[in-house]
Amino acid sequence: MELDKKIRKDGKGSVRNPSFFKNSPKYEEENELEKVLESKFYSSSKFAQEIEELVKDNEYMTYIDAIIHFCEKNKIDLESVPKLIPKPLKEKIKYEATELNFLKRSSRAKLPI
Repeated sequence: MELDKKIRKDGKGSVRNPSFFKNSPKYEEENELEKVLESKFYSSSKFAQEIEELVKDNEYMTYIDAIIHFCEKNKIDLESVPKLIPKPLKEKIKYEATELNFLKRSSRAKLPI
């Protein structure tokens, strides 16, 4: 059996080694496209990281301000943001909103996100 071929698990025929395709132009294009898409779209962890960085770098910026600023800067619709906010960040926003008297000081205060 050749080094660049393997037998498929179902026993039918052979499958090329994936490293064979890594040098092809099509693979490079797909890899580049994947990197561009990853930089354009945000997962909740990447979004939270960006917001945390903004708050850390700007002493007087609140989490709420950071989210609004980030969304305006990156042309993200504010209505799509709640899906991107992980629970720890929601807790920080809730605490901040309570401190700023945007929410009542009760254990059942709930943000509309």
